[in-house]
Amino acid sequence: MTDSVAILALSTLGLAVGSFLNVCIVRLPIGQSVVTPASHCQACDRSLRWFENVPVLGWVLLRGRCRTCRAPISPVYPIVEFVTPLVFLMQYWHLGWGALLAVRLVFSSAMVVLFVIDLQHRILPNIVTVPGIGVGLSAALVLEPGWQAAVLGVLIGGGALLLIAEAYYRIRHEEGLGMGDVKMLAMIGAFLGWQLMLATLLLASLLGSVVGIGMIAFGLGDSKYALPLGSFLALAAVAIIVTGGSPVQLFVGGY
Repeated sequence: MTDSVAILALSTLGLAVGSFLNVCIVRLPIGQSVVTPASHCQACDRSLRWFENVPVLGWVLLRGRCRTCRAPISPVYPIVEFVTPLVFLMQYWHLGWGALLAVRLVFSSAMVVLFVIDLQHRILPNIVTVPGIGVGLSAALVLEPGWQAAVLGVLIGGGALLLIAEAYYRIRHEEGLGMGDVKMLAMIGAFLGWQLMLATLLLASLLGSVVGIGMIAFGLGDSKYALPLGSFLALAAVAIIVTGGSPVQLFVGGY
């Protein structure tokens, strides 16, 4: 497959997947099926016509509002639909066409969903993280990072956050991390292996610290403001895989 055909195919796939990820982002936090009912306006419940579901373009043509009730449509929709194919293409440029690319596309799609849901609701749905651990471990039997690195990634990733959560609770006498974060980091370890998992955790912690300090400096929060760790983990994991793992050199000495 030529690069031009691959780029066109991945762009089209990414737009379609991004549209589906929006459905997951809206429905998973409230326990709704992502299959039925058909896409509809969240305000007036009207089923959407086919042209309203065209990724990015549909939102632009509707000017960000429902055609019937004029309720605003969140800009998160076109952002997710735009970012998803971009992430797909960046991974293709590093990995080329192959089985590992397919696995990484599944992983990055899950990261997009978890990023937005945790940012909006401060939850990380088990329906994404728990099966994700199994999928990552299964893929590692035949692909990178290999089953040993993947198993260590799950054990170290989940165990590290459990220890941090327990220490925080004993020191502060309040919950600092949820089990959703533990399962998500274990999932990242399953897909990326223990080295990239550690790099993800460190990069996410750095990003969180920068954002937290910035919020305090600008009076947008205090030291007790709960930042969405899952969103930072997702952002860090995607940053690492779309750059070919190069940030790992900053933390664990190579990829």
